[in-house]
Amino acid sequence: MRKTNRANIPAALLSLALLMIWQAAAMGIQAAYILPSPLQVILRLWELRRPLFSAHLPATMTVVVVGLVLSVFLGLGLAILMDCYPAAEKALYPLIIASQTIPTTALAPLFVLWFGYGLWSKVLVTVLMTFFPITITVFDGFRSVKTEMTDLLFTFGANKQQIFWKLKFPTILPYFFSAIKMAIPLSIIGAAIGEWLGAQNGLGYFSRRMMTQLDGAGVFAPILLLSVVAMILVGIISIIEKRVLTWRGQ
Repeated sequence: MRKTNRANIPAALLSLALLMIWQAAAMGIQAAYILPSPLQVILRLWELRRPLFSAHLPATMTVVVVGLVLSVFLGLGLAILMDCYPAAEKALYPLIIASQTIPTTALAPLFVLWFGYGLWSKVLVTVLMTFFPITITVFDGFRSVKTEMTDLLFTFGANKQQIFWKLKFPTILPYFFSAIKMAIPLSIIGAAIGEWLGAQNGLGYFSRRMMTQLDGAGVFAPILLLSVVAMILVGIISIIEKRVLTWRGQ
């Protein structure tokens, strides 16, 4: 416990220093509609807690959860397909890379035009941003499996299914958890972008509405809430990772 507390001291000190710089900059500008201070943002978050926590946060988290689940299935499926079939890798890999060169802000309005202001237009934005790190990272995990180990299991009479579960699956697990920890912040960003460009609820929509009212603290309050949620979710995944990968440090 003491070692964990000591390890958190540098992060706490850096966070405190950044907050002090932010506070000083806000006091120097003296224009809350441009740059509110951290204290103003926290107070505004408390004032807006009812609409944020009862309506807009659940709407955003629904998009995040649905988008992440779809991205996990899509990313794992593509990674397994490319690992099993070299021809699929040659065909799909360039397209997966190309999908990330398209500006999300350009596609989001089209998704709204095609699917309306409902759930799926924002989910598609989230999937577009999150399936890529899952696919590429898990596929790199497959490629890290040593050929000698695969050949050795073949000589012992193991079939492809046994090799997958006994060798490849344990190998890709660390890569999978790393991909999920990367995908969580991206999914939250994707949901916020989708809500910002076209939605009737959600934290991104609420932040945009506050901007039209020149409420700087109201704009930052949902952003702060999103950041806290992202850190909590990544922390939960890290705890699960430690519980699952008990052999990682051996």
